[in-house]
Amino acid sequence: MSDISGLRFLVADDMMVMRKLVSQQLKILGAVAIEQAVDGEDAWVKMKEAAAQGKPFDFIVSDWNMPKMQGIDLLKACRADQQYKAVPFLLVTAEGEMSQVKDALTAGVDNYLLKPFTPETFKDKFMSVYRKRMPKAA
Repeated sequence: MSDISGLRFLVADDMMVMRKLVSQQLKILGAVAIEQAVDGEDAWVKMKEAAAQGKPFDFIVSDWNMPKMQGIDLLKACRADQQYKAVPFLLVTAEGEMSQVKDALTAGVDNYLLKPFTPETFKDKFMSVYRKRMPKAA
């Protein structure tokens, strides 16, 4: 297992239970610095503030269906932003329609995780993104 303890994570989901579940899975994998956002808009504000402080997030895990700003829109904002365009992005959703998967891939998502998921599935999807985006660390 790779050491992810030095990375800063942002978990965005409008359901507290899901934020806690994803955060717990990240902690099991070794994450220490995990911030949570209640929706996409909250996530984007926190991302911009972190970047302005010189401490941008290193990895984003976001739900798709959220109020104020959808996860796909957060992803598009990230990919259009100089500071976050290359940041690993894992989209978590209950939506499994092929058209949505294609939209996410076109927008630049690194991987897609369907709810409900097991700890093993979370780890597999996370590690796939981690190895792809951070090969020197993995």
